[in-house]
Amino acid sequence: MSMKRAIYVLMMVAGLALTSCEKDEVGGTATQSLAGEWVVTVDAVDANGETVIEDPFGSGHIMMNTYNTAANTATEMWVDDLTNFWEFKVKVKADTQTLTFATEGAAQNAVYDCKVTIDGGKVLLKAATTPSGMPADSIVFYVGFDDDDNPAAYGYAKYKVSGYRYTGLAADN
Repeated sequence: MSMKRAIYVLMMVAGLALTSCEKDEVGGTATQSLAGEWVVTVDAVDANGETVIEDPFGSGHIMMNTYNTAANTATEMWVDDLTNFWEFKVKVKADTQTLTFATEGAAQNAVYDCKVTIDGGKVLLKAATTPSGMPADSIVFYVGFDDDDNPAAYGYAKYKVSGYRYTGLAADN
């Protein structure tokens, strides 16, 4: 290989290497202030939000997600229990300024045919303390299901879901 050709090949390789090092700026989603993975507990509560039965199904801490819809607008998002509680995934109205969310009445569950009502949903920045003692964002909301006979049978109105943003630390699971 001639010296001229070797220099040309080296310049091409160097040019490709420099081009491949450029980073595209990755933006967030429209609901990123409300979105996340959450470690939550579920309690049965009365109409005033007072706990009637702690952890009625013995689930302990469960994982759930909140995330943007395909439309990626700041006014709606998904709340998804990842089939860890009632098997629900429902679209809610969101307000990224006040960090609140709720369904408008009963909304269709995307996992199976039932209606889900979420109210009082909010994210509180740095309001939780994780098991490892670190501050984290907090989430709380109330949820009910039209196919749930337990509230009438056991004297409660709905479920309170509350917890903290997942940190990824083993001590916080």
